Amino acid sequence: MNKEELKSIASQVRRDIVRMVSAVKSGHPGGSLGCADFITYLYFESMKHDPDRFAMDAKDEDVFFLSNGHISPVWYSVLARKGYFPVSELATFRKISSRLQGHPSTDKKLPGIRMASGSLGQGLSVAIGTAVTKKLNNDSQIVYTLHGDGELQEGQIWEAAMYAAGNKVDNLIATIDYNGRQIDGDLEDVLPLGSLTEKWQAFGWDVLEMDGHNFESIHNTLTEAKGKMGQGKPVVIIMKTEMGMGVDFMMGTHKWHGVAPNEDQLKDALSQLKETLGDY
Repeated sequence: MNKEELKSIASQVRRDIVRMVSAVKSGHPGGSLGCADFITYLYFESMKHDPDRFAMDAKDEDVFFLSNGHISPVWYSVLARKGYFPVSELATFRKISSRLQGHPSTDKKLPGIRMASGSLGQGLSVAIGTAVTKKLNNDSQIVYTLHGDGELQEGQIWEAAMYAAGNKVDNLIATIDYNGRQIDGDLEDVLPLGSLTEKWQAFGWDVLEMDGHNFESIHNTLTEAKGKMGQGKPVVIIMKTEMGMGVDFMMGTHKWHGVAPNEDQLKDALSQLKETLGDY
């Protein structure tokens, strides 16, 4: 799939996101918009997976865990657009009895979801367990995770990071959505993280960096990361993004972390995002 095709899908994903959260007046558009390019590339280009044969054990398939589960709108949109469930089901987001809850859950067996997430800090531990299981089963596929930068303020992340490096969990690629913002403000004002590159290196990981809005950068970095699998170290990618990417009034601020646009704001947002695959 070429860059223009990926951009086209990501534009539609962003339309899905703002429509989903606006319809129910709740949700997390900021980080979802920021990660649309990365998750689009992951599912449409990078990962080995089959929507038609989804199984919880993910045998001989790559696995993705969304640790920062509050950005579920972007994941639901990509899963639907890839064929895991009907695109029309996006209209049920956050509604009573819907399979598409505000944070991903497994109780309703939504295809594509293998872990209930949203309690920040837990996804890396689950991913490590899955990666170790794959190694024990001689399954050569890769486990991917995505984490918010504010999530790195959780101590469990660093316990997991220490374990993965110490036990040479080298079939794991973790990505950090480094947008510099969290629900209460800028990271530097809430709890500075210092140099993430130096921190992860000190914990024994291979560290890469990429532009989360440039498909060439995403392609090159993930290709390099996959090339490092089986070499004794887990890999972490520090992905620079802009919260609210694609919608001008949502960018440059933390205020759209968990606020839904009203009708007028939705119209403004949609006017900036090209409809490419048809709205649900």
